[in-house]
Amino acid sequence: MEKTVNALGRRKSAVARVYVAPGKGTITVNGKDVKAYFAQDSLVYITNQPFEVTGTAGQFDVKATINGGGIKGQAEALRLGIARALSDMDRDAYRAALKSAGFLTRDSREVERKKPGQPGARRRFQFSKR
Repeated sequence: MEKTVNALGRRKSAVARVYVAPGKGTITVNGKDVKAYFAQDSLVYITNQPFEVTGTAGQFDVKATINGGGIKGQAEALRLGIARALSDMDRDAYRAALKSAGFLTRDSREVERKKPGQPGARRRFQFSKR
């Protein structure tokens, strides 16, 4: 269990490549500390959820590169990547807890494309009878 495990997390159009190794609990995202990269505490909380569910907070170092999407999608992509990496590290110990918390499921919802002749994907221009 002394090796680095890499995993991929996706959410909306955000893609996170995650490398998890045993360490002191530092999380680095695109060369920055996680608290500097995600300014909101709620987003930092989202990224730490897999560690809290498995009871491994402060035991693993995470290096991640994220591109695409917005900050919320990036945080959730990072969460999925960390959860997948933890599951690969020790399937027996962590997989059941991560799965029951729903962190191993890829949220497949994507933005629907805009249609021609409409202001949005489903929104229509105002109808005028006369």
